[in-house]
Amino acid sequence: MGEAPAFFVDDLQNGCGLKYKDCETAIPNQDKTYVIGGSDDESSSSIGVRIYDEATGNWEIPIVLGTKPKPCKSHSAVSLNEDRILIITKGSSADDCIWFLEVDTQYVREQKKILGREVVAWSKGVGGNVHKPVVISGPSGVGKGTLISMLMKEFPTTFGFSVSHTTRASRGMEKDGVHYHFTERSVMEKEIKDGKFLEFASVHGNLYGTSIEAVEVVADAGKRCILDIDVQGARSVRASSLEAIFIFICPPSMEELEKRLRARGTEAEEQILKRLRNAEAEMEQGKSSGIFDHILYNDELEECYENLKKLLGLDGISYNVIPGPQRINLPQDHSVSKIDNKIIINYGTPELEKASKNLIVLDVSSLKGGAPGRTRGLDVYAIDSFSDGLNGINQPS
Repeated sequence: MGEAPAFFVDDLQNGCGLKYKDCETAIPNQDKTYVIGGSDDESSSSIGVRIYDEATGNWEIPIVLGTKPKPCKSHSAVSLNEDRILIITKGSSADDCIWFLEVDTQYVREQKKILGREVVAWSKGVGGNVHKPVVISGPSGVGKGTLISMLMKEFPTTFGFSVSHTTRASRGMEKDGVHYHFTERSVMEKEIKDGKFLEFASVHGNLYGTSIEAVEVVADAGKRCILDIDVQGARSVRASSLEAIFIFICPPSMEELEKRLRARGTEAEEQILKRLRNAEAEMEQGKSSGIFDHILYNDELEECYENLKKLLGLDGISYNVIPGPQRINLPQDHSVSKIDNKIIINYGTPELEKASKNLIVLDVSSLKGGAPGRTRGLDVYAIDSFSDGLNGINQPS
């Protein structure tokens, strides 16, 4: 407490933190300094974070949310702006080396209000962009499952389903991570509290839900995620940080919906009547709540399917294919600086005066998403510092 420790000196260049101790960097941001530390302790679960409040002279250990990076023996850090810090871990795999520590984003501010404590949140950095996930809702018997199956059959490499979590025990041949992520109730409840779930519900005493990570995994595979959830779940997703397209499927009439439910021949009269009552409530919410971007009427299946494809840009003309996530390979030995919205990663052989030095440029001008999911939109390219000069960072080579 009291005076700032000696490592908070004024030798901070280009926003990069001064290394004051093995595995730690100190990053000034507004009226606070964030001490971000790696660890040689293999039992540590993630990189540590401490906050020094320069106004009060006090230290705080914040609540840390999001998917946390694994401990590393060293890292580079640079402040991007007032709301987040970029971390490049050394010795990590190419898919696990770029992270963002959010300190004042909208998500962090919301969590501070809820928790009443200092909060920071980790988000994994990913190169490239992805199409928005698709949330499809509608009453039981409306045909949304059939429409989704048609999409999956015609575009098998385009779409993917997120794997839901549940606290119930697996049944028969069900496999963890394939049919469901089977988890303990206490674990799932904590993750729900930490904001890691888009939506969840209690069904017959067990929790079911869609985690943000499950949706991100589909995007990481280069596919567009489809979420088939009820109206209440869609409401929760709409209130979350996930940017998605929301589509509600309606029957042409309640009479037609009842006809379809009875044609199944799989349910008792009491269950059919219950589904019809629920359908009326869902349709009223779906049409008037403002949750959904589009409403489709499934009168003729093929016509409804064609309209669904047009909404998703799959009509054969306007669909823009976005390649899978960009793989980011960074050298372990490097230095980091910042020029405008570009992070300059310098590596090479400095022993000789005219030794070849290369630069990797990390463009962070088009970031999307963030904690508790991924931060996407990174653009990475390499230039030669001698042949191109620093002006070369304005255009990818």
